[in-house]
Amino acid sequence: MKKILLLILSVVLMMPVFAGSKRKADKDTEHFRYEIECAGNGVQGTYLVKVWSYSRKPSVAAEQCKKNAVHGIIFKGYTAMNGCVAQRALAQNPGVEVEYADFFKQFFSDKGDYYRYVSLTETAQEVIKVGKEYKVGVIVSVQKDDLRKALEQAGVIRSLSQGF
Repeated sequence: MKKILLLILSVVLMMPVFAGSKRKADKDTEHFRYEIECAGNGVQGTYLVKVWSYSRKPSVAAEQCKKNAVHGIIFKGYTAMNGCVAQRALAQNPGVEVEYADFFKQFFSDKGDYYRYVSLTETAQEVIKVGKEYKVGVIVSVQKDDLRKALEQAGVIRSLSQGF
C-alpha cells in the first residue's frame, strides 16, 4: 500500500515539471523569432521558403518552422535572392495582427488552422548551435492562394478584386 501511495505521490509531483517543459517550449517560440527566405520556385499557388527558427531544443524549432513560415507569408514576405522574385506580405496593413489578435491566436495555436496551408518538402534540416540555443532551417511549401482565400473570407485581409 505504501509503495502505491508513494508512486502516485511521485507522479503527481512530477506533473508540473512536464507541463513546465511544454510552457518553456511555447515561450521559446511565442514571439515569432525567425528568418524567412526564398528556397526556389514552388508549384503554382505555393511559395517554397526556407525558414530558420530558434529554440533551446532543435525539435521544437523544427516544428515551429511550419508555423513561422505561414506567419512570414502573412506578415513579412521575403526579399529577392537566389533567382527568386520578392514577395510582399499578404497582410498589407501592419496593424492587422493586433486588430485581429483573437483570430490569429486561434489560427496559430498548436495544430491550428495554419497547419492546413503548410507542408514539409524535405525531411532534412539544418541545425546550427548559436550560444545556448539552436537555429534550425527547414524548407517548407506554403499554399499561398488557399491561405489568401481563407484570410479574405475571415475578413482579415482585403480581396484582390476590391478597389484600392
